[in-house]
Amino acid sequence: MTPTLPDEPSHVRIVADGPHARLEIDGRDVASQVRAYTLSHRAGELPELALLLRPTASDGWEGLARVSIGEPPDPGPAAAAFLGAMDAGELERTVLNRHDLMDGGPGEYTRALLMQLQEWAVGKWAALDEVG
Repeated sequence: MTPTLPDEPSHVRIVADGPHARLEIDGRDVASQVRAYTLSHRAGELPELALLLRPTASDGWEGLARVSIGEPPDPGPAAAAFLGAMDAGELERTVLNRHDLMDGGPGEYTRALLMQLQEWAVGKWAALDEVG
C-alpha cells in the first residue's frame, strides 16, 4: 500500500538520545512504527522526513508532513548501470597494476577486481590516473 500524502507541511518533532529517538508527527508519537528515518533539508526549501516503517507498522497515518514511506532502494539497477559503463580493458589494466594483486592467495585476481570495482563505486578514481 502506497499512502497518498498531502503537500502541506506538518509539525514534526524528533528528540534523539543516542541510539533512541522519539518521533512525533503532529503530536502523535510514531517511533514504535518506524525502523529508520532520514531528515534532509536544503537551504530555502521545506525539510523532508523519510520514514522506513517496521513490518508490523499500522497503516493509520494522519498528518500534513511531507513524509515518504518506503522500502530500501534496490541496488541492482544502479549496480548494473555502473558495471555496464565499465571499460573492460581499462579495468583489466588497472587491476593488473594493483599493488595488492601479487599476494599469491587463491582467487587473488578476482579479489583485486572486486576491490577495484568497490573503490571506483565510492569515487576512488586515483588508480585511473596511475594507469594513464
